[in-house]
Amino acid sequence: CLVGSLTLFTAWFFRNPSRIIPQGRSLIVSPGDGTVVAVEHEFEHRYLKEPSVRISIFLNVFNVHINRMPIAGIVQDVVYTPGQFVAANRPEASGDNEQNALMLRRSDGKKILCVQIAGLIARRIVCWVMPGEQVETGERFGLIRFGSRMDVYLPHDSAIQVKVGSKVKGGSSILAELLCAEHS
Repeated sequence: CLVGSLTLFTAWFFRNPSRIIPQGRSLIVSPGDGTVVAVEHEFEHRYLKEPSVRISIFLNVFNVHINRMPIAGIVQDVVYTPGQFVAANRPEASGDNEQNALMLRRSDGKKILCVQIAGLIARRIVCWVMPGEQVETGERFGLIRFGSRMDVYLPHDSAIQVKVGSKVKGGSSILAELLCAEHS
């Protein structure tokens, strides 16, 4: 009975539902299901090296853990960094935990950084894309197993559409709109 229950929970945890992706070149969608735990204006010093808005999304064990592209563009870089496994809903998880950063560049040159962050229970980050690949908004690109966090760094002048406590769905919830972007 215990083995059957664990098997059912694991199958349910790795579910991969279809999503309706919002259309609009200036829209940035959520890379994961969960709850927004931070919306912070800060200087992103590791990859973007410029003022940004960080939106942090906590994925608990009941959320879908498939990760999706927040924008269409080119994967400019993928950087894995080993680290700790503190609870992903804590602020220090952004800097201290094991993570995988994806630098995305749109055709207009705007850059978005999407970071998969392992949590207290999560011990495996999976990423299916490589530098140089063309990706589409809402496209599946990886997963983090058993509780995690997604940080998305946007241009500092983005029009943010979520706040702390907002519930979001990967690929279908709009996080922000890029200003001065062409509308499709």
